[in-house]
Amino acid sequence: MAGFVPNEEIELYEEIKFEPSVMCEHIDKKLTFRASQLEDGDIICFQISPPVESYGQCRYPDVPSFLEYVHNRQVVHFRSLDKPKEDEFCLELSKLYTYDDVVERVARQLGLDDPSKIRLTSHNCYSQQPKPQPIKYRGVEHLSDMLVHYNQTSDILYYEVLDIPLPELQGLKTLKVAFHSSMKDEVVIHSIRLPKQSTVGDVINDLKTKVELSHPNAELRLLEVFYHKIYKIFPPNEKIENINDQYWTLRAEEIPEEEKNLGPHDRLIHVYHFTKDASQNQMVQNFGEPFFLIIHEGETLAEVKVRIQKKLQVPDEEFVKWKFAFLSLGRPEYLQDSDIVSSRFQRRDVYGAWEQYLGLEHSDSAPKRAYAANQNRHTFEKPVKIYN
Repeated sequence: MAGFVPNEEIELYEEIKFEPSVMCEHIDKKLTFRASQLEDGDIICFQISPPVESYGQCRYPDVPSFLEYVHNRQVVHFRSLDKPKEDEFCLELSKLYTYDDVVERVARQLGLDDPSKIRLTSHNCYSQQPKPQPIKYRGVEHLSDMLVHYNQTSDILYYEVLDIPLPELQGLKTLKVAFHSSMKDEVVIHSIRLPKQSTVGDVINDLKTKVELSHPNAELRLLEVFYHKIYKIFPPNEKIENINDQYWTLRAEEIPEEEKNLGPHDRLIHVYHFTKDASQNQMVQNFGEPFFLIIHEGETLAEVKVRIQKKLQVPDEEFVKWKFAFLSLGRPEYLQDSDIVSSRFQRRDVYGAWEQYLGLEHSDSAPKRAYAANQNRHTFEKPVKIYN
């Protein structure tokens, strides 16, 4: 009879439960229902027994293994970290897959020979963005660990293809440093990759091989910038392992020759751009690129303004609209051209130098994103290039 399958080729199983874990037991066909404890409503699964010689070739050779597969099956949407809003491909995986299983299948999908060059990043279910920190090499046990975010489970993972294996990369520290050229009206962002035990001095030496300096013996310094204020000048011997460039901007620049020869009464002050927000009770809002400026004893604001205009290359018709103020802890005290600027910078009762600065009040005309192709920008609104 067509389609007839002998009884001895049928395997029977009882599906006892599916959640939270699969429980499925083999049924002995020689026993009665009562002996097998089978009752009305129980689920019986059957399969045709595979040939013994092909048993090991089957991915799911019996009902229990197939139910385990269905129970742990997970379709994952993979996105390139460079394009975090677009699905690149989907893979049907198991939640029980190990870290190595997952990266191996991603590498296979991408046609990559070395899975260790794949770096994965989990998804933040609340922000709908990649998590700030990528998954470390073998840093999680299973796919299910990669997809969980607090009490939520995602079906999205982000991937990168690295130029060196991830275990090797994890022994290095990568810092994004914005180099502010003294000769060009642009900012170039460089990725500096060095062993974690390296120092700021090593970063500067590496950067010197990548940038164009005004002269061969130019000295560089590394600054920490946050919300358009300079918070720190890194000492050359500081270890880079603990430097965080995730929220802070690291900025490198040449040290002007005049700053190397400060007189006994000269002061190096912070200068920031600011506006006042009418919607927030005239609160000061900083913007643009902060910088240092030397002020000399007895120098008037009118004399300081000449040097600032030259440094920032601001046209006369725009510069005449600017206002100048001394700010301490966010409170502006507007200055007149005849005021002696150095007399305002005598206080020592402030938290840090960044909270006592010369403020340049003017409109923030810079676009939210500036590019090097725009050649007509002022230096206080420098366009940006990114080099990897």
